[in-house]
This record gives sequence, C-alpha cells and structure tokens, in this order.
Amino acid sequence: MKLLFVLFVSCAWTLIGAQNYYQALMDYLENRLLAIEDRMQLWHEQAHQYRTEMLDFKKLTSEAMTGIKNDHSMMFKDLKGASARMDLVEREMDYVETQNSPRACATKAEKVYHSFTFLNLRNICIDCMEIISGIRSVKILKRIGSPKGMWTRDPKSSKLYVFNGTSGDTVYEFQSVLDFSRSLGVAGSRMIHLPSKWTGPGSAVYNGYLYYINQETDTDVQVVKFDLVSGSVTEIAMFPMERNTILYTLNPETVADLAVDDEGLWLLFTPTDSEPNISLAKMDTSTLDIEQIWDTRCPRGNAEAAFVVCGTVYVVYNTRMASRSRVQCVFDVNDMMLTEEAPLLYFPRRYGAHASLKYNPEENQLYGWDDGYQIIYRLTIKTKLLA
Repeated sequence: MKLLFVLFVSCAWTLIGAQNYYQALMDYLENRLLAIEDRMQLWHEQAHQYRTEMLDFKKLTSEAMTGIKNDHSMMFKDLKGASARMDLVEREMDYVETQNSPRACATKAEKVYHSFTFLNLRNICIDCMEIISGIRSVKILKRIGSPKGMWTRDPKSSKLYVFNGTSGDTVYEFQSVLDFSRSLGVAGSRMIHLPSKWTGPGSAVYNGYLYYINQETDTDVQVVKFDLVSGSVTEIAMFPMERNTILYTLNPETVADLAVDDEGLWLLFTPTDSEPNISLAKMDTSTLDIEQIWDTRCPRGNAEAAFVVCGTVYVVYNTRMASRSRVQCVFDVNDMMLTEEAPLLYFPRRYGAHASLKYNPEENQLYGWDDGYQIIYRLTIKTKLLA
C-alpha cells in the first residue's frame, strides 16, 4: 500500500512538472510571435514611408522633366526663329549688295606692269563678250586626298586631272569625270610622274598639255609646259619673282595661279610680296611668251582664289575664319564692263574655304577643291553690256 502511494505521488509530480514546462514554452512562443508582429508592423510602416517618398520623388522628377521639355521646346523655337531671322538678314544683305555693286576693278587695257620690260609685249584684244551672272547649281562629287589640292578638266577633251596636296611630282589622270566619281580614291587613274615638282594648286591643263608652277630655286619661278601624251617638257618660262611670295593671303601655298578660258592661258601672280594687288599676264600657249600684263587693282588680302572667264578676272575672297566665299573684285582686260554690271557672287555654304577654283570654258563650270571635297559649280553666263 505504501509503495502504491509513493508511485502515485511520483506520477503526479511528473505531470505537474510537464505542465509547467509546456506553459513556459507557450509563453516563450507567444512572446516571440508578438516580437515578430511588432517587427513586421515596423517594416510595413517603413515600406509605406519609402513608397510615399518614392512617389513624391517621381512626381518631382516628372515635373522637372516636363519643365526641361518645355524649356527645350522654347529654346528650339527660339533657335528656329533666330535661324529664320539670320536667313532673312542674309537675303537682305545679298539684295542690298546686289543693288550696290562692288567696285569693278577694271582699268584701261593699256595699263601694263612695266617691271617685265625684258618681255616682248604686244597689245591684245579679247573677242569674248560674256560675263558670269550667277551660280546655277552646286554638285559635291566626292572627297579624296588632302584638305588642299586641285582638280581640273582639259577643255579640249574629257580627261580629268587631280593634284593632291600643295606640292608634288605626281598627277592623277582619269578618262572622265564619271570615272573619277566612281573610283575608290585615285584607284583606276593613270599616274603621271613629272620631271620636276609642281608648287601650289595653281596648275592648268589645256589641249593635251599640262602647265604648272615650279619654284625650286631661290628666286625665279618657272612655268613648265609638259606634253601629257609624250611625257616630256616642251617649254619652260622663267619669271623674276621673290621667293615665298604669296598670291592669295588665305592660301599661302599658291605662289602663282595659271588659268584657262576661251582666250587661252593666263597667269595670276604678284612680283613682290610688298605688292598689294594681283597682277594678270596673258601667255602664249605654244611658246609661253607673255603677250601683255595688267595690274588688276584687286587686293591680295583675304583672297583665297581667282579664275578667268572671257578675259575677265574674278577674285574670290573669304575670312580667316572660313565663311561664305564671294566674288568681290572683277577686272576686265578690255575695260568693257559697266560698274553696275559687275556681279557680286556668293558661293553656297560649304565645308571650309577654297584651295583652288578652275574654270572650264567648254562646260561653263568651276572645279573647286574645298577641304578635300571636289565640288562642281555650274555658272550662268550672260552677254556684256557695252560701256
């Protein structure tokens, strides 16, 4: 009996201990759950706060972007308006300048540069009666080579010649302008090696002959006549010009400039660097003799190129920060151009400034070299009014 009582007491004590342990475990779990709920509540409040802040930031960003778009739109409209006003001002300036023609730098034909007294000069008369009235169209053919160079077509054939750079002894010959436009660079051309270097982009091609400037001595400048068929030099003319004389101040590489028109071969030059104006000489294409020389009264300052059409010199000017080239000085060797008839021509906006301009009388076109681009200008021609 005593043993049963002890066993009963032991079991009761065990049950009471288990119940206490279970109660303690439940209290612990309940406390942990309450702590987790508190933490989740805190996370929820923080997430709500972050979301509110993000929405506010998104709203501010959207408002700022809308403001930037509006400012951009207003700025774009202002720029378009400024561009339109600039175009209007430019057209008005062109109109005013056409109504107030530039000085036609024409002097009497008997004005001869007497420093070349050793030459056998004779008076000549130019029969051509045409002048330029405008630039009809522009065609940018391609871009090859250096920023400066020259290209021209022989008026008596379809062949085209490319002079890359400002000096060299190689000329590239193409059978036509079409062949040149389709070629990759100068591939497919005939390379012509000259016996001496050409100096500056002032060469000319006429009736199968290449005429180029050579200045390898300390003083004299040579005009060399080279037969493109036989590959030999046929004539050389010497000119007493100072070394490093610059013809066009915006293109210091041009020592002298040969030009071709309906009347034949011309030479634009300046005998000394102190001479302010450009001089013009008419040359015999066969012998390279000088037939007559004129002081064009066209200044060298800010000149970039020049060309001759029907015995009339057109000098092209620009600024050192290249802008729109313009013909601002015209000289007629026969003094048959009226002052109000002298054209003021503006070239279309391009890439930089002309390194050379070569006239082809058969096509009434100018071949221009502009920052490595080869450009063709088609000209509008009219008959001169008799003075």
